[in-house]
Amino acid sequence: MPILRSSPPSPFGRKVKIAAHELGLMDRLTIVMADTTDPSDSLRAQNPLGKIPVLVFDDGSTLFDSRVILEWLDWEAGGGRILPAEHDARFAALRLQALADGITDAAILAVYEGRFRKDGERSASWVDYQTAKIDRALDHLAAAAPALDAPLSVGTIALACALGYLDLRFAGRWRDGRPALVAWLDAFAAAVPSFETTRFKG
Repeated sequence: MPILRSSPPSPFGRKVKIAAHELGLMDRLTIVMADTTDPSDSLRAQNPLGKIPVLVFDDGSTLFDSRVILEWLDWEAGGGRILPAEHDARFAALRLQALADGITDAAILAVYEGRFRKDGERSASWVDYQTAKIDRALDHLAAAAPALDAPLSVGTIALACALGYLDLRFAGRWRDGRPALVAWLDAFAAAVPSFETTRFKG
């Protein structure tokens, strides 16, 4: 049975868990905690980048990152489930996933600036640079939010997890002035029960 190395707060790990739940594959995965900051954690042998999530197979081979694992899950579920087969829909989903993952990457870098740098070493301009990326992307999405009944895809999963991470780490400030995006996330949460069950409550 494949092992999923992740941690509960990880938005990228959450993407994989939501996809696995919604594709009916969660019972085929074993979740094992990973500590990205621990040099002795086997994670660094499983993914030389030391990042999560990682999928570890019985023969020791691995898949990473979340985008690749989601594609594997879609394949295992028969294909075309969260990664559309039709050309335009497929690349729209992949584009949305790239934008949402970029929001998450920028948010994580802003969090890490405060977490890993000591007082006096932190760069406000670096945090502003990351925050500007997030704001531009959110404003773009707010002006053209996915339809409330948009089908589940790698893109909508990634977007929901990005917004969930902003709620977790930045007190939901992204919601101000973006009602269409808030409405979209509410509709996603209502339609996808695993969004709530995978939410980090620590």
